[in-house]
Amino acid sequence: MDSSRRDFLKLGTGAAAGALLTASQGAAQAQAVNVAAAASAAVVPKGSMASLRLVTFAPDAAAAARVGAVTAAGRVVDLAAAAKARGTALPFDAASMVSLIAAGPSALEQVRKLVAEASPEEGPAVTAVRLLAPIPTPARNVYAVGWNYLEHFEEGRAMRLNKADLPEHPVFFTKGVHTVNGPYDPIPFDPEVSTSIDWEGELAVVIGRRGRNIPEAEAMQYVFGYAVINDTTARDIQQKKHGGQWFKGKSLDGHGPIGPWIVPAADLDYDNLHLVTRVNGVVKQDANTRQMYFKVPRIIAELSLGLTLEPGDIIATGTPPGVGGARTPPEFLKPGDVMETEIAEIGTLRNVIQRV
Repeated sequence: MDSSRRDFLKLGTGAAAGALLTASQGAAQAQAVNVAAAASAAVVPKGSMASLRLVTFAPDAAAAARVGAVTAAGRVVDLAAAAKARGTALPFDAASMVSLIAAGPSALEQVRKLVAEASPEEGPAVTAVRLLAPIPTPARNVYAVGWNYLEHFEEGRAMRLNKADLPEHPVFFTKGVHTVNGPYDPIPFDPEVSTSIDWEGELAVVIGRRGRNIPEAEAMQYVFGYAVINDTTARDIQQKKHGGQWFKGKSLDGHGPIGPWIVPAADLDYDNLHLVTRVNGVVKQDANTRQMYFKVPRIIAELSLGLTLEPGDIIATGTPPGVGGARTPPEFLKPGDVMETEIAEIGTLRNVIQRV
């Protein structure tokens, strides 16, 4: 294997995306992904100076993943190293974001303290490390909500095979575990599988506590934090194959970039976040989460009816209008396109569509 191929594979997510890349991809593409990652990671989200940004990162391509926090100065505090330097023990596995989440509020407060005590120069620059998905390999499928913005429901009428009325309850589906992809990793494009790959920028909710039959009034007590996710979708598979059900078309490997970090629930107002999706710099979606038809508490309450939610579960809360498949003529992602998914108060994903 040539060195450019090896370096490019190191940028991927492993079995989900990296293994799909072909030997014909060269150093120029690897450099493009690196540059995109560095540029995106360097951006400090609006209003986030006081927000905690929790990441799963690797200091270099050969290093194991670990949990850290990005400071306002753009440095990554390695939580294990920071605790060791201060003579304290962490109540969670510093290689696992889910372990931190499950450890509860006291663990999160300890993390805040470590970050607050960090010097401006502590830790590597965020542009110098590899950021993975905050939860690189979820224990279970990603839960997702369809038709949660009224304008998206209306624009989708032309794409649907069967007439559907506005739902009285959230429409749930799941994305397979291997859809999860890094915030700056390539999204595989295989024309033998689909040529109708569409974008769907969304707010991701990360569950913090085990719960079942959660009352809507108590639902926010079960939220650990928020991230950005793109429910990248193969429209031809979703609409024309497998009986019109959504699972397969939503579950291609690498078609669920998420991150670039998790912001704890206390640091954000989930009901007032600005979401934008761009393709090659052109704005395709521009909305605010206040436009959600079913709010986060309702989603959690209904999803948890008879179904146990666990710490680290991810819920994609639905996409606003502006998807490519509903445009005239339809627009779909193609190799070489750069898809950016931004929630201004959280951060930006930047993913190159990569032919395999």
